[in-house]
Amino acid sequence: MRRATRGPSRRPEQVAETIRQIVADALLRDDVRDPRVASGVTVTAVHVSGDLSHARVLVSIPGDDEQRERTIEGLGSAASFLRSRAAKVLTTRIVPMLHFERDTSPERAARIDELLSQIREETQD
Repeated sequence: MRRATRGPSRRPEQVAETIRQIVADALLRDDVRDPRVASGVTVTAVHVSGDLSHARVLVSIPGDDEQRERTIEGLGSAASFLRSRAAKVLTTRIVPMLHFERDTSPERAARIDELLSQIREETQD
């Protein structure tokens, strides 16, 4: 007898949410002591691969481009520390490797708003 196929697993989403909470909490409490990591860093999203081996952590970083680059480097250095924190909480056999990336969606949203405002002004003239 053939088993019914299940839909996609919710496990990556659950692991992503747990990692988001752990990283956000560590940043909020200043547990990441790397001087390159700027204050005010916000975790905006976490995407975990289907096999749970990798997690892309998207962060919003205040400051200029140089400060943002240094912060990403600092977070990369702290990845093993944060991964060990996740290992204490997660009940999975595999704990994802953490990869930090800058979330550019707020900047893109601001640019789109700016363009829409320009279009509105041009149509009113």
